Amino acid sequence: MNRVAAAMAAATLMSVAVPAASAEAVVVTPRIDLRVLVVDDGGSSVEAITAELRDTGVPYTRVDLSSGSRPVINAAYLSDTVDGRPRAKFQGVVLPNENPFGAGSAEMTALAAYETTYGIRQVDAYTWSHPGVGLEYTDNGGYSGTLDGTQAAVTAAGKTGPFGYLGGQVTFEDNSPLVPESYGFMGKPRTGYTSYLDAPVGSGRASLVGEYAHDGRSELVVTFGYNQYQQQFRLLARGIVEWLTQGVHLGQERNYFAVHVDDVFAPDARWSKELNCTPGDYACAGGEGQESTIRMTAADAQYAAQWQTSKNFKLDMLFNAGAGEEWKAEHGGVDAMTAQLVADRAKYRWMNHTYTHPFLGCVQDTTTSPWTCKKNAQGVIQYMSRAEISAQIRDNNNWAAAKGITTDRTELVTGEHSGLKTAPQQPVDNPNLAGALADNGVKWAGSDNSREPAQRAVGAALTVPRHPMNVYYNTGTNAEMADEYNWIYTSRADGGSGACEDNPATSTCLPAPLDVNTGYTNYIVPQEARTALRHVLANDPRPHYVHQSNLAEDRTLYPVLNQVLDTYRTLYAPSAPIVNQTMKDTGVELTRRAAWDKAIANNQVTAYRIGKDVTVKAPSGVVAPITAPNGTKKQLVLGTADFGTAYAGTRSAWTGPELLQSAVTLKLL
Repeated sequence: MNRVAAAMAAATLMSVAVPAASAEAVVVTPRIDLRVLVVDDGGSSVEAITAELRDTGVPYTRVDLSSGSRPVINAAYLSDTVDGRPRAKFQGVVLPNENPFGAGSAEMTALAAYETTYGIRQVDAYTWSHPGVGLEYTDNGGYSGTLDGTQAAVTAAGKTGPFGYLGGQVTFEDNSPLVPESYGFMGKPRTGYTSYLDAPVGSGRASLVGEYAHDGRSELVVTFGYNQYQQQFRLLARGIVEWLTQGVHLGQERNYFAVHVDDVFAPDARWSKELNCTPGDYACAGGEGQESTIRMTAADAQYAAQWQTSKNFKLDMLFNAGAGEEWKAEHGGVDAMTAQLVADRAKYRWMNHTYTHPFLGCVQDTTTSPWTCKKNAQGVIQYMSRAEISAQIRDNNNWAAAKGITTDRTELVTGEHSGLKTAPQQPVDNPNLAGALADNGVKWAGSDNSREPAQRAVGAALTVPRHPMNVYYNTGTNAEMADEYNWIYTSRADGGSGACEDNPATSTCLPAPLDVNTGYTNYIVPQEARTALRHVLANDPRPHYVHQSNLAEDRTLYPVLNQVLDTYRTLYAPSAPIVNQTMKDTGVELTRRAAWDKAIANNQVTAYRIGKDVTVKAPSGVVAPITAPNGTKKQLVLGTADFGTAYAGTRSAWTGPELLQSAVTLKLL
């Protein structure tokens, strides 16, 4: 696939004849700018491709067809001359369909001429099956209609071409039998059409995605509708961009998945089925004296290590050593679970979660619900002190070091993400937090993605947003999970809290309560696995978080993780493994993305290819994400080196100029 992609990338950099002063023309290799033109009709399919470009760092220019002030797409808009060399301003074109401008349009004529002259490719985001795109009409061995649940497959040409990173099967989502989720057309290929994705129709197969080569142009034809979140699109998105850009583009993509297990060594409070709340929580009326806790055993710790090995996946253990020491003192000075985890310490990644898991923000007044921040006599909010916060971080680090547990002291997740602002009660960070982080060398502080999805500064540290998983901290069994889920997501008439009725914009009520014996495995697990997998397939590096209680008793977490990992490894080829990285690495990734996006938005990046040479210039200190075919070399001051790291059949990296260089220069094979 990569040798083919590299060859195509070089071959399509077509020479352009430029008139010279003499009678003969001078043949000059054109400059192709690394930017994509997106012609947008407002449909979900173009929106999905645009999201893929944006989220992976590919620069693009959007032309809104509905805007009366939009530019006219003509030869001058598409190309010009720079330093005496013809320049194609766009390396690829995304259209809503094969011709959104209408029959005989001068704009479509200009685009077709541009694509032919410079070897530029075009994606038809969503069209129907007909000879104009190289397909037979659907009444000749094809199909049109709902595609929910369709078992499509990557063809042999797709595997050796743009979709070689996939395992082979592409199943269309069918999340609800009550709602049609996908519609499209499947057609038989005609001359010039190469199918990349097809599905069974009657006794044969018909195409859903393919390349139509005609009149010196190439179109990627997609004949089904989709949005940016649907799994069928997410699987194909990478290949669409690789095909469009001929394997050479700015931006890069990975499939990330990391799971933080909070509260390790500490017990977690248990949900009460009778009270529909968690005794021990200040808001649980009537819970006094009914407190119960959930905590892993030595057997649970042994299982965690065995599971990691069987799944080739490492968990991040976020620990509260002081809470564990308190539990041990209350239980005869014996703690077999901690002993087992410490014995297996090298099998996990470890992260500081503070010593005893206190609330590090304002001093809470829990006499009311919701709680409020206490104030002193002068009306000033009282906060946990810098010294107290610092001690929580330092004591946990010291305990780990004494046990031979290796941690990265630049990483920290506070209990409940406390210390960070907590709206509405504490709308600002604890003013003592930043100093305490600096005292202990903390540079990366975990935050809750559901509250703060963007990375931000806390003094000299930066946050790393984490996705909460819908596997509750206060449940140890499947039945408890289903019971609490029912309370949250059923109407009052069905015995629930009615929160879903009160907040219809953010929550949907279950049509009926789940069976507490089967509801978790049959309903909650598939739903939560689907949500997590959607993050994995969206180039989202943010980690997910759960709690140690989910590794105890019924071990509720594992069915979710098994489904995510097993499904992923069926969908993808070994060339595209899950990236299971540290929180620090995720923090660095998010920081680089923010700087890159800002540079792109400010038009501070210049990137182009001329023949087999690729040049990228960005502002000083900004590293660029670049993707290129295997065999690509990076130009050094003296000689060259292999570029990037291999992933999904290409090579990519964040990279900048070497010493004494002002730009990144790549040499294509």
